[in-house]
Amino acid sequence: MTAAKELLTALGVPPAAYGQGTITARSPIDGTTLGQVADAGAEGMNTAIAHAHAAFLAWREVPAPRRGELVRLFGEELRAHKSHLAALVTLEAGKITSEGLGEVQEMIDICDFAVGLSRQLHGLTIASERPGHRMMEQWHPLGVVGVISAFNFPVAVWAWNAALALVCGDSVVWKPSEKTPLTALATQALFERAVQRFGKEAPPHLSQVCNGGAATGAALVAHPQVALVSATGSTRMGRAVGPQVAARFGRCLLELGGNNAIIVAPSADLDLAVRGIVFGAWGTAGQRCTTTRRVIAHHSIHDALVERLERARASLKIGDPRQPGVLVGPLIDHAAFEAMQQALAQAREQGGHVAGGARVLGSTDPEAYYVQPALVQMPGQTAVVCQETFAPILYTLRYETLDEAIALQNAVPQGLSSAIFSNDLREAEAFLSATGSDCGIANVNIGTSGAEIGGAFGGEKETGGGRESGSDAWKNYMRRATNTVNYSRSLPLAQGVQFDV
Repeated sequence: MTAAKELLTALGVPPAAYGQGTITARSPIDGTTLGQVADAGAEGMNTAIAHAHAAFLAWREVPAPRRGELVRLFGEELRAHKSHLAALVTLEAGKITSEGLGEVQEMIDICDFAVGLSRQLHGLTIASERPGHRMMEQWHPLGVVGVISAFNFPVAVWAWNAALALVCGDSVVWKPSEKTPLTALATQALFERAVQRFGKEAPPHLSQVCNGGAATGAALVAHPQVALVSATGSTRMGRAVGPQVAARFGRCLLELGGNNAIIVAPSADLDLAVRGIVFGAWGTAGQRCTTTRRVIAHHSIHDALVERLERARASLKIGDPRQPGVLVGPLIDHAAFEAMQQALAQAREQGGHVAGGARVLGSTDPEAYYVQPALVQMPGQTAVVCQETFAPILYTLRYETLDEAIALQNAVPQGLSSAIFSNDLREAEAFLSATGSDCGIANVNIGTSGAEIGGAFGGEKETGGGRESGSDAWKNYMRRATNTVNYSRSLPLAQGVQFDV
């Protein structure tokens, strides 16, 4: 509690915000309680949305470059408090120190991206078939944006959405994971500092945090004044959220499960491949949606690759993620540990050979769940391999032809991230082609994990189809209007229709 209190104080969070409530914030590092947070519930969420709608009505009138200035100031606050917020991410989510710092850097990067974007929210001028007419499209602010985030990226995913939404003229209501409420409060405190520096053009309640459970989230999803719901989590969660938002004709941006594969071709640089696979599979204790969960290796190199991966796996230092040299921190909780053990049991039943996967450090940290990363050689792509288990489990498979490898990669319900390690230009281009990877992210000679903010992030199939962060993802947060201006003295109709009166 002392470490958390010191960090929260440095970040500007008042003690009352984490001193009482029904939601217990605990650290997966050792199981200690970090604070108690109030559950906003449906009533609190509905009040927040009403305030957010009022904020939107005012914010949409502020010029976009000026809105970008607020995001720039927020980025400055993040830079000034990067180490404190990153340490809180590590404490509450269990990430190793460098990954906590990297997550806050993602927030800074998306702020920089959004500031530049604030001067580029442009539409098109379109040729009209009618003489004396000009046709164009404009992009206008959308409304209230609701963000539901997951524990594994407790602050970056919100920033991907919020930075773009704010420059687009929207207000934001955030429902964080119940497992990481304190990082959300800290982020909101930094944003409020930026608002104070920005001045009165920023209306009250432009960004709000509503911690809570299922009822709180359900109220956000159901509310008719929430124009866009951006939800990150499991496919099961997406199946619940998507239809509810669609039923009221709202917009939904879903970032759901991943079951990401790396194909390793005979021409691959194995040194490079091993490095990409090891971080992708076992970094963040396997708790990324872009985690490498499958390796599909050519039969001629499979055994040599597995031998190298096993040596690397056995050398990974497991423990308190704040300690130097530690590369694998804890699973988030007991439920994650049980899910991992169930998946490994199924893998054994389905013919897999399992190395690792056992719990460690249980005698010194009985309330924490540290595990050995698991390397599982499978006889084929069985049922358990096709499921996403949010844990450090890597399945290996063999292939004969590239077409077979691509078919194996694509033969799972999820479609987020993918990669091939190959020095054969034809193989690489085939993998990236329309007949290659069916994922939203396809890489060559880098792993599946660790996307940059410049590209749109998201995937296909049961991953949900949403796109966040860079590229033209800003269009999610705006509405398009097509305009036609008649500057002539006649009124010709489109398609040559005659209607004389």
